[in-house]
Amino acid sequence: MKSHETLTELKCGGLVIGCTFDHRVADAHSANMFLVAWAGIAQGKAPSSHVPTLKRTLLTPRRPPHYHSSIDNTYVFIKSLPPPINPEPSHDDHDHLISRIYYVQAEVIDQLQSQASSNGRRSKLVTFSAFLWKLIAEAGSDCSKKCKLGIVVDGRERLRGRGDTANLCMQNYFGNVLSIPYSEASVGELKAMPLSLVADDVHAFLEGATKEEHFLGLIDWVELHRPDKAIVKVYCKGNNDEAAVVVSSGQRFPVSRLDFGWGQPAFGSYHFPWGGQTGYVMPMPSTSRDGDWIVYMHLLKKHLDLVETEAPNVFRPLCPTYLNLIA
Repeated sequence: MKSHETLTELKCGGLVIGCTFDHRVADAHSANMFLVAWAGIAQGKAPSSHVPTLKRTLLTPRRPPHYHSSIDNTYVFIKSLPPPINPEPSHDDHDHLISRIYYVQAEVIDQLQSQASSNGRRSKLVTFSAFLWKLIAEAGSDCSKKCKLGIVVDGRERLRGRGDTANLCMQNYFGNVLSIPYSEASVGELKAMPLSLVADDVHAFLEGATKEEHFLGLIDWVELHRPDKAIVKVYCKGNNDEAAVVVSSGQRFPVSRLDFGWGQPAFGSYHFPWGGQTGYVMPMPSTSRDGDWIVYMHLLKKHLDLVETEAPNVFRPLCPTYLNLIA
């Protein structure tokens, strides 16, 4: 696995640890296991009982392989995509992806969840994703254009129904066990719908991908199409798309456990500076205040500006004061 680590000492005496991963080899769950183990080794702690599992047989396809047609609608083969177009140089950076980090207070998350739960209680991730989807649509002037939303689903919890030993192995599986179901709606539809109905749509397209059968089918789909490489369709922003964004829950990011010997970190975040035009958003737990979220956003500048102007009470720019770095 490609991995590069850096350690930067600040003038104030603080330290910043950076570590890169190749997502073709390991997902965030795997990266979390590595980081926790690294911190434990740095403190001389006994090895964790959660030993990473590299058994690829845990993802063995069925005989005969079979899958639901929805998987064909979720992925596209790379060989079928048109060659990338090099954009003309421009001084206007509104069409370029940039990264910013915000914090969202716990009570704000609860308020949004209450608004989104008119037709049944919706999870905080579904609520957040629906709110973001609807908010980004507000940037669109052409109501016929589409906004795509994808949400990363970890398959480990869904593939744990095959005995205690297999369950433990799957939980400790080091690699990629992800699916990214997505949906699309027009700018006009998202603008007109209340948050609760948008949340219903998010819940609906997620529901099928949170089942064991979905991941078993995905394993079979990969086997049937070897060696062709594929990519999730939500990554492929079309000419008729206003925006495309992927939300990945980082609520299990173990930032409070990453003590390398000098105390709990004041801050931790993932960073995804990928190419293309699809945005990436990851909400993570805050170490400063229980229930708050740290939200990493990699979006077009015009969408980030919209987030700050239209929802300043929700997305507050991260600052040293919030992190308790300034007395």
